Amino acid sequence: MSNPSSSPRSLAEALRSRDDAALAVLLRSRPDLLTPVPSDLTQLATRAGTRASVVRALERLDRFALQTAEALAVAPDPAPYETLLALMTGDDGDDTVAAALPRAVATLREQALVWGGDDRLRLVRTARELLAPTPQHPSPTGLGPGVREATAGMSPGRIQEIVTAAGLPSTHDAVSAVAALSALFTDRRRMAALLAELPEDSLDVLERLVWGPPYGQVSAEPAARLRRLLDRGLLLPTAPGTVVLPREAALHLRGGRAHRGVEPLPPALDPAGTHRPQVVDATAAGQAYTALATVEELLKEWDEGGPAVLRAGGLSVRDLKRTAVALDVPEPVGAFWLELAYAAGLLASDGEADERYAVTPECDAWLERPAAERWARLAETWLTATRTSGLVGGRDAKDRSLSALGPGLDRSAAPEVRHRVLALLAALPEGTAPTPASVLARLRWERPLRAAAAAPSQGTQPGAPQDDDLRARLARWTLAEAELLGVTGRGALSTQGRALLGLPAPGAAAGGAGAHGRADDTGDSRDSRDGREGRDSRDGRDSAADRGPGDKLPAHHAAGGALAAVAGGHAPGPLPDAEQAVATAAAGRLLAPLLPEPLDHVLLQADLTAVAPGPLERPLAAMLGVLADVESKGGATVYRFTPGSVRRALDAGQTAADLHAFLAAHARTPVPQPLTYLIDDVARRHGRLRVGAASAYLRCDDDALLSEILADKRAQPLRLRRLAPTVLATQADPAALLDGLRAMGVRPGGRVGGRRRGDHPAGRAPHPAAGRAGAGAGRPAGAGRHAARGGDPGDPGGRPGLHRAPQAGAVRGRERRGHR
Repeated sequence: MSNPSSSPRSLAEALRSRDDAALAVLLRSRPDLLTPVPSDLTQLATRAGTRASVVRALERLDRFALQTAEALAVAPDPAPYETLLALMTGDDGDDTVAAALPRAVATLREQALVWGGDDRLRLVRTARELLAPTPQHPSPTGLGPGVREATAGMSPGRIQEIVTAAGLPSTHDAVSAVAALSALFTDRRRMAALLAELPEDSLDVLERLVWGPPYGQVSAEPAARLRRLLDRGLLLPTAPGTVVLPREAALHLRGGRAHRGVEPLPPALDPAGTHRPQVVDATAAGQAYTALATVEELLKEWDEGGPAVLRAGGLSVRDLKRTAVALDVPEPVGAFWLELAYAAGLLASDGEADERYAVTPECDAWLERPAAERWARLAETWLTATRTSGLVGGRDAKDRSLSALGPGLDRSAAPEVRHRVLALLAALPEGTAPTPASVLARLRWERPLRAAAAAPSQGTQPGAPQDDDLRARLARWTLAEAELLGVTGRGALSTQGRALLGLPAPGAAAGGAGAHGRADDTGDSRDSRDGREGRDSRDGRDSAADRGPGDKLPAHHAAGGALAAVAGGHAPGPLPDAEQAVATAAAGRLLAPLLPEPLDHVLLQADLTAVAPGPLERPLAAMLGVLADVESKGGATVYRFTPGSVRRALDAGQTAADLHAFLAAHARTPVPQPLTYLIDDVARRHGRLRVGAASAYLRCDDDALLSEILADKRAQPLRLRRLAPTVLATQADPAALLDGLRAMGVRPGGRVGGRRRGDHPAGRAPHPAAGRAGAGAGRPAGAGRHAARGGDPGDPGGRPGLHRAPQAGAVRGRERRGHR
């Protein structure tokens, strides 16, 4: 046992006795203590005792450590270790609890929730106030206040009456009477004799109150069974009509145990199935390929102009349904892919007045990367993002609907929960998939206070179990999303999923422990255990060599400080950015050889279909996606050629000869005659009328003057193009066209579209409609994505056709006739 004279007299003094490693553990486990950086250990101790910080620290405790703190809150202050052990094990003892208790006490010590030697364990005052029972509120253990607290407002005469009825001699004052009554209730032999005098109905009342809540209601004239308990002090009044079972009496009835059930060990993860690791990795790789194909299809779907942004932000329910149908997935899965692409920076709002969603310039760079790198980018984004797609369709605290890509979907706990769920999978043998229920039970054991907190303010999800807190729902979504993304396969963690966490391959480290001191099967970090090495958790003593530097933080020294340790290490959970980047790259390298090799051919069939027996090379897939419609997906993708799909390819600038050459080059089977006829027939009727977009035009009977204007370098910003020998068109504003021409020395007429300059409504500058030619110029993606052949903005040299200007009367009848 530790010497009382050597025990610290305050939390600050206890912190001064810590070495740098122990302080580093404290700061990693309670990072809020570093904001702002404390100037010395006295300030650190003060901050560690604030209510907000203590609440956060209690929320990070596992169930057994929290139960230990709750037991200390109902024990005397200070309490010797033996008293705490008795409260945790009861009269009958429990070897498992006794073996686990030193670890729990060490955890409370290193998080600065408990200080002092084992002969004088002290819970910090704020934690005691939060966990100790009061006359109005019971302890989390179900115990009520002690005799001293419950009789604080009772008259001395009434206290003497209770003492006499309990068979105790009267005393000279109320204080000694309360002490005598407390001593009676804590004396097992005398307490047993007192209870033996009570009839069965009175004992039934005590039995109903013993495990909590310890409060009951009584009338002004209580029944005889209650009167016997009131007379003997086994029920004490706390308010008019309210009585409480004193803590000392309840502990006797409980057999000395503070808790009805103690959980010293975490719940085991029950296996739902075991598969060969090769099968898991192959399944996960297949899911990863499907994930890439789905995201690419989403980007292609929105490339020519995505849906509108709601006024409050986000995507409408109708647009979400339409996108889910296009991707051939359920709406919740569609919301997941949307949120993932959005978080990865592949989708964004275009920022225009008529705000719509569009692909971003980053999308082009992402598509050019190898498949494994593209997947790694998505996987890292998912693992670290705070956006939570599972909340889509729910309601927020103000009963507002939560929409995909909208506000209110960020949850700061999401990265931590995702990482912890995957870490639990990593702790299992290779190829083992746990049951979701056992994963949720494990998470509730690790963070019982967070699991117990009600979560309506976090957004509710229709159909979710009512007792599911946010952390449990995040865990459920993590298991489902990891399978969709290919981080897991058949419910088991894949090799690339393990690498994504920064963990070595199975068998690379002894005991299967992860790199960076990651969490083991008990939820403790290796860093935390290192902070406890060399210290006896039972006697609380430190050697002279382990003494701290005094009332200065270690960061004030040249090297080896706690703050430096925090910067260089990390608590179990998400990795620092630099380490996560390394882990992500490793995951991509492990996935690369497992992905199927892209094919450069398809199988053409006589029924106007093409079968892709595997993934296609990107150029081939892109061209085939324009020339044909996807009819079915699966192990092989079936494309169908239709007049509409062939016309789409011709609209994109292809000729019939181009299409015939493309099919001949990429078909492993001869091109069927019906397909050849279809292409020729559609091409024969294609292009008789052509439609484009223009904001203003310039007409002149002197075609030489128009040619001179086109050749002038000063006209380049106007992006003029010739529609006919006597007509030029542009996407520029009519006013800008007039100004540009006048700057060139040309004096055009001032009447445009039937109005004079200044006649049109102010502030109505034309905005190209999304999805039409010309819309790409102002969108995040490059203008080349949206260009179409035949006189549209991306093809100034295309064949002239009919271009409809937005102003009424801007084009005369003879100028609207198409070219045949």
